[in-house]
Amino acid sequence: MSKTDKDSKTIVPVQRSRVSEGHPFPLGATWDGLGVNFALFSAHATRVELCLFDARGESELERIELPERSDEIWHGYLPDAHPGQVYGYRVHGPYEPDAGHRFNPNKLLIDPYAKQLVGKLRWSESLFGYTIGHKDGDLSFDTRDSAAHVPKSKVIDPAFTWGKHQPVRVPWDSTVVYETHLRGISMRHPAVPEHLRGTFAGLMNRDLLQHIRSLGVSSIELLPIHGFVNDQHLLEKGMNNYWGYNSIAFFAPHATYLASGQISEFKEMVAHLHDAGLELILDVVYNHTAEGNELGPTLSMRGIDNASYYRLMAEQKRYYINDSGTGNTLDLSHPCVLQMVTDSLRYWVSEMGVDGFRFDLATILGRYAEGFDERHSFLVACRQDPVLSKVKLIAEPWDCGPGGYQVGGFPPGWAEWNDRFRDNVRAFWRGDEGQLGELASRLTASGDLFNQRGRRPFASVNFITAHDGFTLRDVVSYDHKHNEANDEGNRDGNDNNISWNHGAEGPSENEEIRALRLRQMRNMMATLIFAQGTPMLVAGDEFSRTQHGNNNPYCQDNEISWVDWNIDEEGRSLQDFTRRLLSLRRAYPVLRRGRFLVGDYNEDLGVKDVSWLSPCGNEMTPEQWQDPHARCLGMLMDGRAQPTGIRKGGGDATLLLILNAHHDMVNFVLPEVAEGNAWTCLVDTNRPELRTREQFAFADEFAVTGRSLLLFELLR
Repeated sequence: MSKTDKDSKTIVPVQRSRVSEGHPFPLGATWDGLGVNFALFSAHATRVELCLFDARGESELERIELPERSDEIWHGYLPDAHPGQVYGYRVHGPYEPDAGHRFNPNKLLIDPYAKQLVGKLRWSESLFGYTIGHKDGDLSFDTRDSAAHVPKSKVIDPAFTWGKHQPVRVPWDSTVVYETHLRGISMRHPAVPEHLRGTFAGLMNRDLLQHIRSLGVSSIELLPIHGFVNDQHLLEKGMNNYWGYNSIAFFAPHATYLASGQISEFKEMVAHLHDAGLELILDVVYNHTAEGNELGPTLSMRGIDNASYYRLMAEQKRYYINDSGTGNTLDLSHPCVLQMVTDSLRYWVSEMGVDGFRFDLATILGRYAEGFDERHSFLVACRQDPVLSKVKLIAEPWDCGPGGYQVGGFPPGWAEWNDRFRDNVRAFWRGDEGQLGELASRLTASGDLFNQRGRRPFASVNFITAHDGFTLRDVVSYDHKHNEANDEGNRDGNDNNISWNHGAEGPSENEEIRALRLRQMRNMMATLIFAQGTPMLVAGDEFSRTQHGNNNPYCQDNEISWVDWNIDEEGRSLQDFTRRLLSLRRAYPVLRRGRFLVGDYNEDLGVKDVSWLSPCGNEMTPEQWQDPHARCLGMLMDGRAQPTGIRKGGGDATLLLILNAHHDMVNFVLPEVAEGNAWTCLVDTNRPELRTREQFAFADEFAVTGRSLLLFELLR
């Protein structure tokens, strides 16, 4: 089946504006102080029309055919256009789904390079390139105009005075990530004015930033803030896509996050974060778009050049490769799609002041038709780019495609979310059997996965919780997920949470259960912060935030997801404890070494960088490692080991970390260490209020409380 723009029944307004050829670069709508240059990539289009709208995006005022095409870029220059001009595109070409082409000029399209969006998506059958309900399905051709229902693009003036602003470049070994949702962090904060809650301006609040900074974290990681679409089925149920993993505009901030309606608000937020010494990392979704599969709407790239932007089935180009699990997959092997993504990243760094990115389903970004390739052009481009190579790049190293799990498989220069850390630490503290061997690897930045090709421990981004899954409190309060509020019959979300309710499902008034849960939260928080690698906390975990057992609140834009700042006594105690842990991490460099701890004996220095001890105070034997019932382990980090590649000893403190997941007390013999005199206790999760540094002699048996963690410093 093939149809063209001749089928369009839309009346074209009379052309009035002056227009000249303009330039093919830069892509997008660019204000130069005199006029606006418009440039759009489409390899297979036959004609491109620029549609101009009123300031509210409600009335189409004019339709102008872009007069020139250079190397697959359609372009034109309007000397009478200015910032604030609202626009969209209508792209003509073949409608041949079986050949991968889905052009339909009846559908107004968002500019992929749009810096700001006006209006919101209003679901309508006119958004679809085919006629819903037609016997030919998506092979049919719909002639209704979608302009009234689709967001419009807006020309911006990028001018902004940064003043004395300087980017924050926190070294990786000092980085502690704080993952949060822009809206959720401020919606219930009492110091944030109501009209600013849930916006970029809300995150500027002094009290809110003071709390975050006082914890000792270095970098705020925001869930997606690019322009995204709310799914129709969620809106019909009175919900929305709260998390925002449904992007449609990679250069534009989500419109409802701008309290002022001005792009400068985002830059002001960045300036406030940097002034507080905090980096900003954006969670970005370049693996797919909101246009879905062949039955999805035509909003932007599908109508601009479907065959170029998306990965299609080789033998059936009507259908999409779905490695993202959301219906479509962007094709970053195409040079112009690769350019769009890297242009977007550079824009957020160079123009908007961002300090790094976390890439959702990042395996897709390194996929060719044959599978994941660490030498994929996107990964190579990021490493070589003079802008992107200087910021933090964090991969979520998996997707839904074949061979999609790639933890440890990304090239040097990249950090990766390490779900192996999450799973092992949760299992260990739950008391599962046979966890010690893997625990040693996770505590040393997962060298079994990352210690190759000169990669550093920072490559392992360790986490116990993330936005996806239970909060820390829920990990210790629920055996099962409770996603009933999502209206999916509790079928959504992960069933394997590696959690334990400690005797009661959900909230409990039992003091013993509450005390044990709180200690377990301290255990996991301390394990996370004292482990080698890059720790990531989730907003609210520091004071025991709950989502009431919902492990997939992607659609819950309400109290389930919003951070509750009404902190009780237990929450305040955990918050204080978390601050102490992070202050110790800063104070003791041996907790954040830039080299992997491998346990080899250094003949020149006469030390091991790390030794693993059994409760008797001696090094673990192979039999003890293999004992499935062993649940207590000592980790001796010797500060005399060489901290860098230069073969000389270090001068750091020597620390002993003891982890006991037994339900009962274990007597641990404190080892004798050369050049030391005694041990002093810095942390005891059974005694969180401990401040005095008690001293203990070598060979003393320390009674380690069941399910507790201790940190000792060697006195010299």
